[in-house]
Formats: sequence, structure tokens, C-alpha cells
Amino acid sequence: MKQTFRFSFLVIALAAMLSCNDQPSSKETTQTTETKQPGVKEEHISYNGDNITMKGFVAFDSSSDAKRPAVLIVPEWWGLNEYPKMRARELAKLGYIAMAMDMYGEGLVTDSPSTALKLATPFYEHPQKALTRIEAALAALKNFNQTDTGKIAAIGYCFGGGMVLNAARLGEPLKGVVSFHGSLVGTPANKDLLKAKVLVCHGADDPFVPKEEVDRFKKQMDSIKADYTFNAYPGAVHAFTNPNATEAGKKWNIPIAYNAAADSASWNDMKAFFDRIFK
Repeated sequence: MKQTFRFSFLVIALAAMLSCNDQPSSKETTQTTETKQPGVKEEHISYNGDNITMKGFVAFDSSSDAKRPAVLIVPEWWGLNEYPKMRARELAKLGYIAMAMDMYGEGLVTDSPSTALKLATPFYEHPQKALTRIEAALAALKNFNQTDTGKIAAIGYCFGGGMVLNAARLGEPLKGVVSFHGSLVGTPANKDLLKAKVLVCHGADDPFVPKEEVDRFKKQMDSIKADYTFNAYPGAVHAFTNPNATEAGKKWNIPIAYNAAADSASWNDMKAFFDRIFK
């Protein structure tokens, strides 16, 4: 059945805010020198899917060969930059194997909102396209000996949050998904498809995801009796987990900002969620 998809308020609002002097940045790749955490092994990998070559960044605690739960990270619409890699390292220190994936292919990243909008739009319009690339990344993650293939979750930030929610609603058999300040309304909630448990970590003052979208999301999830938790953090706006968000917001004149309290609270909520779903 053809899936219908409505552009979220997030995309429309950001597009309207982009200034005419927003110049696209050049193509960058993930071939950079990484600062390693003690005991954490890091690997840059290439994998194929959707007829393109994609890059991935994998981190895990190398002190043990035991299999462990795995977490796929879908980045913000900036692409596979340093921020999702940092989150992969943090998850590795918690005992998971984590992979930050490449949604766009060839490790493409940008710091330009207009370029990011162009890159992200096909995935907002065609959720199945995003699912295809998420599944390619999951296949690469499952190839690691350290991965417990029966215990896999996905998390996403902003654009990535919307993408992991769509993947879950399209029936991807994950243990759970966590959306951090992501768009909420995309593919319809379907009780026959949704298998994953869901945690939404939302900025209560996020102007890009208004109350109407929150209410619609909750109504859809309640209508199918989905196993979901919705946490809203007071004073937090869009991109509240990213320490670079405040600077980017000032640079591009968009209402995004880091909120340390909400970042810490949402990370702890994610850890408790993982403890529950990975039992």
C-alpha cells in the first residue's frame, strides 16, 4: 500500500527561516582523526545499501568479546559529523556496541541549513527510502561479533528522531527506538506493524514541534495501544541535547539551543528505557 506522508511543521518552519545568504558547504567525509576513550575501540566502516556506498562509525568496549545489545544512531540532518560519533562513544562506555550511520551516502555532511534541507527532504517525503538505508546500516551492525542480534535498538536526533519513529511505525523489528527532539507525525501508526517500544524525549518549548503535533502523535499511538513513553523537558527547545546547538542557532538565526539539564535527563531516561527493553 502506498504510504502517505505529511511534511512536519519542523521542515516547513526551517525552510521558511533559511536566509538568502545561506551558502552550501562543501562535501566532507568521515576520514578524520578520532580521540579515543580508554577501553573503547572505534572503527570507520564502509557498507553498501540502496545502491550507494555508506559510511559508519562503530564504537564498543574492547575489553570483552562478549555479545552485547546494539544501538544504531541516526544523526541530525547535518549528517554523520562529530556529534553522533560522540554519542556512539558514550554508548560504548555504557556497555553497548553503537553505530552512528550515514543516511546520505559517502559520509556527506554539511553545516548549512539549506543544504541539509535538500539532503533530508527525500527521506521526509519517502519514509521507505529512509527505512532502506536504516536496514542497510543495521545489517552492517549485525555483522560485528560483539552484536547480540536479538537485542537491537535505534536512537535518533532531530531529523534522525523522526526517521527512527518512522522505521518503527513501518514495522522494523527493533526492541525499541528513542527520538530526541525529533519530528513526531509521519507514517501512520499501525498496530499490525509497530513492534518496537518507543521513547520520545521532547523539548517542551520546541517551536518546531508544536502542541498540535504532540497531541496528534499521542492520539495516534493511543489509538493502537502502543507501548510508548513521552517525556517533555521544561525550558528545552529544539536540538537541546547537542552542545553545539546554541552556536549554530545564533549563526543561522534559528531557535535551537543546548539545554544541559534536559540533555542529562533525557540521557538518563534513555538508559532506563534500555534497561527495560534489553532485559
